[in-house]
Amino acid sequence: MTAIPLVLDGYLDELPVPGDDGLTARFRVISSPTDDATDDTVFACRTADPHLAHALLNLMRPGDLLRVGGHLVLPDEGSPRLDVDALELLAPAPARDLADMVLDRYGPYLVVFDPAVDTVPVFTEAGTWVGTAEHADAITDLIHAHETGSPPPSP
Repeated sequence: MTAIPLVLDGYLDELPVPGDDGLTARFRVISSPTDDATDDTVFACRTADPHLAHALLNLMRPGDLLRVGGHLVLPDEGSPRLDVDALELLAPAPARDLADMVLDRYGPYLVVFDPAVDTVPVFTEAGTWVGTAEHADAITDLIHAHETGSPPPSP
């Protein structure tokens, strides 16, 4: 396995996903070296730093411009990933028009319906991340898994 030091600027692709332990996070960053979309590169990233994971899971949102630093890991098998140990918010994502988004309640859970995407983020009313339902019909399965401690449903 090879690890190459790397620092890059890119946009947070989608909501980061917490690790099983709650102290890590996985996310994707899109690096755009030119204005041509065919030059974009998507980097699969993860961080084991609990402070960076907290920032990613609670403060960052898709479209934020980030500077990430760490080591690009080129495994013998599987996909490369960037193990991030430094993170800086360079510019927040532009404000989205919230007129079409809907916040709905499922008992003590809150969900955000956005017509631009099929997935549905789910949180507790206290703000704890539950997960992302692949579509609206999978929300109750995700909530049930969260309440019972079961693994979340597979897409």
